[in-house]
Amino acid sequence: MTGSTNAFQMAQAQFDKVADQLELDQQVREFLRWPMREFHFRIPVRMDDGKLRVFQAYRIQHNDSRGPNKGGLRFAAGETADTVRALSMWMTWKTAVADIPLGGGKGGVDVDPSTLSDGEKERLVRGYVKAIWKNIGPRQDVPAPDVGTTPQMMGWMMDEYSSMVGNFTPGVITGKPLGGGGSEGRTEATGFGVVFTIREAMKHLGIDPSTTTASIQGFGNVAQYAAISFRQFLGGKVVCVSCWDRADKKSYTFTKNEGIDPLFLKTITDQYGTIDKDKAREAGYQIEDGDAWISKDVDVLIPAALEGQITAETVHKVSMQVKILAEAANGPTTPEADKVLMERGVFVIPDFLCNAGGVTVSYFEAVQNDQNFYWEVDEVRTRLDQKMTSAFSSVLQMALNKNVYTRDAAYMVAIDKVVKAMKLRGWI
Repeated sequence: MTGSTNAFQMAQAQFDKVADQLELDQQVREFLRWPMREFHFRIPVRMDDGKLRVFQAYRIQHNDSRGPNKGGLRFAAGETADTVRALSMWMTWKTAVADIPLGGGKGGVDVDPSTLSDGEKERLVRGYVKAIWKNIGPRQDVPAPDVGTTPQMMGWMMDEYSSMVGNFTPGVITGKPLGGGGSEGRTEATGFGVVFTIREAMKHLGIDPSTTTASIQGFGNVAQYAAISFRQFLGGKVVCVSCWDRADKKSYTFTKNEGIDPLFLKTITDQYGTIDKDKAREAGYQIEDGDAWISKDVDVLIPAALEGQITAETVHKVSMQVKILAEAANGPTTPEADKVLMERGVFVIPDFLCNAGGVTVSYFEAVQNDQNFYWEVDEVRTRLDQKMTSAFSSVLQMALNKNVYTRDAAYMVAIDKVVKAMKLRGWI
């Protein structure tokens, strides 16, 4: 499902466009176009069959002017430095637009996690920490789960780091399991945050949420909770979700025009987001080609898979009925597709605003770790709603005041905060 677009070139192009609009100083621009630090390393792992396998890994820290670097660790086949660079850059803008005192970082390992046993996964993530432990920490860089990694893997990483430094340090990693330093409300945070921003967009556009339909690409953690909360919080109807089928090595779209039941689909979905086709058919779902999600006649389109999905070619498949594009994934829309969406008047909720719920609750988790005092789930969700609503409002006001595209407005809000922090610290 990965797009052919180079993610880092796309991230730089998006930044350059807004840097021109802001008339940003050339030296400052060069500083922000590239990560501050990059770590490329190899992790040797003894596999279950006794053979040694070496994995290519990365940790890239884009900018820490506003606080410790923050960002997930992805396990994905074909992971590259450019993908991780782009994601680390987007994390800088995400934490800034959400007004969280953190910077932007990201990690990646080139591996298909579905090919590993639990023991191999544990040895791999512990090896990752052994290789990078001097360059991460609660006040340096805080990893979290992402595509292909889980709360259990974060628990192993936290344990390994604590062993290396010689004291219990839960704040080094977020997204940990409950009971192991994790926060209530973290699992559903990104998906719920997506729907909080959709709700605010509908208020702005004067749309009654209960009459709306949505189509979602993906059915991993983010897509699952976006589907659940779209129905639960807004009263709307999700007509389809798509997912990658690991056995068939292709994607499918699971459709029910009267509305899918995301809670049921969750029960027949494995940990990698693959839905059981036979059980879905028995439940009356129509199974279509993987790209069918993009052409549905719906009000809201939610790409919640990987980057580079809505391109100059695929954007023309988007129904004219679509009023809101909510970017639950990172970098799903290319600059060429943006132009078409702007011309059509589609309201785009840009990725680093739309999916900021996860890093927001990760921040809450780190705060709770520092306090050694943990909040109830209602408090977490209330604070998340407040943060997401405030972030959406700041971007919308910038878009209206400057008469610019919402993505450009989000960049303006974020870049302004990062540049201000760099100036206050005497970096520029």
